[in-house]
Amino acid sequence: MSAQLASQPRTPLAEDRIALLARLVDGLDSQTLWWLSGYSAGLAEHAAETRGIVAPLAAPGTSAHAVSVVYASQTGNSRRAAEKLSAELEATGIAVRLFNASVYPLRQLKSERLLYLVVSTQGDGDPPDDGRVLFEHLLGPRAPRLPELRFGVLGLGDSSYPQFNAVGRKLDARLHELGAQRVLDLGEADLDIETVATPWRQRALEPATAFKTTTPATPRSSVVALHPVSSAVRYSRDNPYAAELLANQRITSRDSDKDVRHIELSLAGSGLDYTPGDALGIWPTNDPALVNEILEQLHLDGKTRVTHGGESLSLHEWLATRRELTRVSRPVLASLAAASGNAELNRLLAGEQREELARLLASHPLVELLRLYPNNWDADELIAALRPLMPRLYSIASSRTLVEDEVHLTVANVAYEAFGRQHGGAASGYLSRAQAGDRLPVFIETNERFRLPADGSRDIIMIGAGTGVAPYRGFLQERAENAARGRNWLVFGNPHLRSDFLYQTEWQQALREGRLSRLDLAFSRDQAHKIYVQHRLRENGRDLYAWLESGAHVYVCGDATHMARDVHDALIAVIAEYAAVDHEAASERLESLRQSGRYARDVY
Repeated sequence: MSAQLASQPRTPLAEDRIALLARLVDGLDSQTLWWLSGYSAGLAEHAAETRGIVAPLAAPGTSAHAVSVVYASQTGNSRRAAEKLSAELEATGIAVRLFNASVYPLRQLKSERLLYLVVSTQGDGDPPDDGRVLFEHLLGPRAPRLPELRFGVLGLGDSSYPQFNAVGRKLDARLHELGAQRVLDLGEADLDIETVATPWRQRALEPATAFKTTTPATPRSSVVALHPVSSAVRYSRDNPYAAELLANQRITSRDSDKDVRHIELSLAGSGLDYTPGDALGIWPTNDPALVNEILEQLHLDGKTRVTHGGESLSLHEWLATRRELTRVSRPVLASLAAASGNAELNRLLAGEQREELARLLASHPLVELLRLYPNNWDADELIAALRPLMPRLYSIASSRTLVEDEVHLTVANVAYEAFGRQHGGAASGYLSRAQAGDRLPVFIETNERFRLPADGSRDIIMIGAGTGVAPYRGFLQERAENAARGRNWLVFGNPHLRSDFLYQTEWQQALREGRLSRLDLAFSRDQAHKIYVQHRLRENGRDLYAWLESGAHVYVCGDATHMARDVHDALIAVIAEYAAVDHEAASERLESLRQSGRYARDVY
């Protein structure tokens, strides 16, 4: 290590501190390193303030003379879009700083001159967890007037949800209300992100020209490489690795209403690495039977050649590998309404019938809509109307420390009957059809917000329903392999004990061996009144509060719209009761846990 650093610039750190620093950053990805640099800058600013020194808001020459790009991301899409924008700005010689919203210094807002926000909307119009503080600050009464700020907002969302891009819309309107000048119209990207994001980024360059440096663009920090950079092929979202399927086992009983699979894949030779809490991305292929059904419905020939977006494929290949066939969005419905001329569809789209439209989108697969509203799309029009097929993310259910070159998933196969026919999900159906030996295109999606405490003596509370238990399998494996001394408490829920207790033997064995300290179960349909995980939290509120008071980290994984909200409310209620404070004070305490990294959610 000392030889590696010998030629580096002089450092104020002693050799032993350099060695500690090298150990700290070993294996960290670029996003984490940027977060660490921002965290260190915040510590420096705080230290300066406590000594009575007025510290600059940013490095000299960058505060009011650089563009700030701030992103809030739940699944990584906003981060990638912000990184692209930052890279494009730097490539033209523009000084830029890239922040995750969770580490953006709010007091810097008043000194900003040009701010670009890239934000996603999750669930029913909620901000991502890493953007919640910034969102609430800007929409709250303490937000400053910003008459000298120019800004642009790029929102990422999913138009199949009623509250499409609600966060981006609210932030855009609020910044304008605070006196800031909008230099770009709000960008509202659907799942086909680049259709909107690419031209939005191009337009973002012109307002930023005033921030060009007199010299070529320089790196955003003076961080030096402490490790050699591998020249091996780097697999990613846009360059997935073909992982061999090792196992595909159903882990719910045959009489269960749910078909949940335990999936094992090999990463051997890929160079891919992951940490418990990360997700695995899967690029699915649509069900061949569904592709043929759509071709038959529209009387189209799958061999027809279609060129779109610079790519030329057969119509069958477009539908199988490039187009979304199981989820319907408002733009697709609008295209269908225009092609079919159906008055009812046009009424829903033209009016304010949000709930009625949302019900239609949720209940009618594409193939059923094509039956209900016949049209004469040709091959080119069909491909232009449909959204691109997107990868699906699954929480990783293993620890690489234990399983080495494997990665495990817990996947609920989406299969249901509607309109007298069977329908299914794109990725879950793809995985359920896959057999051992098949090669599946995968990539790792890091999730720095959902991490085990670095201090293994800390207790953890893991709350999950259904497949939301997946990351906790990895957590427990990791803690056991590292001989972590902290206690582990799992709160798990599903409909039935007999048929839906996922990984039952593993949890029970871990409980017997002391690797799992406590297990509380909520099987909602095994009694007359429904019992969910939030009820177990309230029932065990005294113990829950005691664990939190002793420094425990709490994790929530599962459905964002219902379960995660109900658990959030239950945590507030427990804190209010046992800390003897009102609801507002309890909410503030829970938010403090979130900001300190002790309350983390992986919700979808």
